[in-house]
Amino acid sequence: MLSRTADHLFWMSRYTERAENTARMLDVNYQTSLLPQSEAVAQMGWQGLLSISELTTAYTKEYGSVNARDVMDFMVKDESNPSSIVSCLGAARENARAVRGALTTEVWETQNQTWLEVKRMIKTGEFESDPSQFFEWVKFRSHLSRGVTVGTMLMDEALHFMRLGTFLERADNTARLVDVKFHAVQSDFYGAASERDQEYDFYHWSAILRSVSAFEVYRKVYRDVIRPERVAELLMLKSDMPRSLHASLNEVVNNLALVASNIDSETLRRAGKLRAELKYGRIDEILATGLHAYLTQFLDRVNDLGAHVSREFLVSAD
Repeated sequence: MLSRTADHLFWMSRYTERAENTARMLDVNYQTSLLPQSEAVAQMGWQGLLSISELTTAYTKEYGSVNARDVMDFMVKDESNPSSIVSCLGAARENARAVRGALTTEVWETQNQTWLEVKRMIKTGEFESDPSQFFEWVKFRSHLSRGVTVGTMLMDEALHFMRLGTFLERADNTARLVDVKFHAVQSDFYGAASERDQEYDFYHWSAILRSVSAFEVYRKVYRDVIRPERVAELLMLKSDMPRSLHASLNEVVNNLALVASNIDSETLRRAGKLRAELKYGRIDEILATGLHAYLTQFLDRVNDLGAHVSREFLVSAD
């Protein structure tokens, strides 16, 4: 396969996954903001969202002070923000158009229809009238894109590069979500919390789990009250949790192995090493050494992995 074609397929999938993850994070913040809480706590949630995406500086430059409406506008429909939902879906569609011949009709039409529909929804104000419904629509379109891809594409290198892009992006976003949200509420880690704090924490952790479609999964796996260390374990180390770091790295390694022509591939070695640490890691050890430090290092290594994928398989960045 031509490296340029692989590059477009890889980024088409990354942008689609990024749009979905942005919708998930916005939805959980929006739902949490509806709970009884002080204005300062609500603002911290929106600041945390910008921090997750490393967009605080860009937002402040354009909008100034942080408030819910401006953050949602910036993250949903501001085309000057390359990580906004509209920008991601537009970039996914452009990458798909560039390699139209490598896609099935169903995959192309799904990408194209998503782009046309999101423009219409923004223009008619459907996002403002019901943000949660809009976020659900974005998630559904991402699910549809993945389903059509797996269901209609030949199981060759094109599909493997698309899956590679999806799961690298997913690992990055899940790590960011866990890192920032664990900083937001820490009472469970530091002694006995008040009854009100415990109640707030329950809704906070529930919202985090729901943002990655893991609330029912948590109940099924642990059959217990929601505890922060178990939320971290589920979202990081459980290989059977679809959006966990471990599950994402499993997919990255498996798809890299299918496209790598050399078993001594440095990219494959780094991905395998990172997966091994998740496979054999223990959450108590990670928490003891520092969750933030661990996730910061993980994000650096995922970004490094993406750079190695680009150098070894895709179009050169320079």
